Amino acid sequence: LHRHYFVKDLPISIQHASQRVEMDEAPAQALKKKPDSSIAVAVRLHKEGKADVVVSAGNTGAVMANALILLRPIEGVLRPAIGAMIPNSGGVSLLIDAGSNVDCKPLHLVQFGMMGSIFMNQIFSIDRPKVGLLNIGEESTKGNELVLEAYGLMEKAPMYFIGNVEGRDIMKGKADVIVCDGFVGNVLVKFAGSLSKVLSSTLKRKIGGNIAGGIGHFLMKHKLRKFVKVFDSQEYGGAPLLGVRGNVIIAHGSSTAYAMANAIEAGFKLVNLKLTEHIASQIMVFKGAEA
Repeated sequence: LHRHYFVKDLPISIQHASQRVEMDEAPAQALKKKPDSSIAVAVRLHKEGKADVVVSAGNTGAVMANALILLRPIEGVLRPAIGAMIPNSGGVSLLIDAGSNVDCKPLHLVQFGMMGSIFMNQIFSIDRPKVGLLNIGEESTKGNELVLEAYGLMEKAPMYFIGNVEGRDIMKGKADVIVCDGFVGNVLVKFAGSLSKVLSSTLKRKIGGNIAGGIGHFLMKHKLRKFVKVFDSQEYGGAPLLGVRGNVIIAHGSSTAYAMANAIEAGFKLVNLKLTEHIASQIMVFKGAEA
């Protein structure tokens, strides 16, 4: 680090980490062989109460593995899940799971919906977040065995379940929380993440090319920037890892300084609103009701 990065009296301290986890490194190997990686050190500091939140743009699997082993899941949570913000016509929705659980059971999806509902209620002040199950059709009889069984369980769970939602409903804002397994969710998140760049380059190419187009682009560029900004994942900073005993934000590996600043702000919201405690209490209530 260069000297000019330091500002006098700024409340920042640096904790040394002698190892680093590469982006293509297997999470299990990193967990075992690199106990002093920056990811492991950050999660350990959080566990020890020396940090309130972990924000990482590193290897997602390694962040997950360290959080699961060091922080442990909240009691009653079967599978912690990553929630990703997806823009829609009226604001934003939470897609969960965004990649942490490729193979799921019906009850996992139910808990994803509950955790997502609590997140949207606390972070975005939505009174009764609408929870939808991502499927190939709106009818309750559509889908594979996983979503068919999950549908019946979600109807009985303590959340505002609105039924199935299709891919075309995602950006219409039909649901505040969109539930799916991590395989489907990760594909969707990566697709959505490419939209801002594609929209920006396409608009520039279509509008430019002649004098009239250049003038039009100049007059419209402020509005166009605002339009493209809606689909830019950097605006939301990072994805919360819900269901662990702590506060963890997973940012994209290509995050800019602006994206990291937003990720840190998102982490502070988790801490200030005591999101982990809210999830823990609701999961225990549901568990008691099941019994």
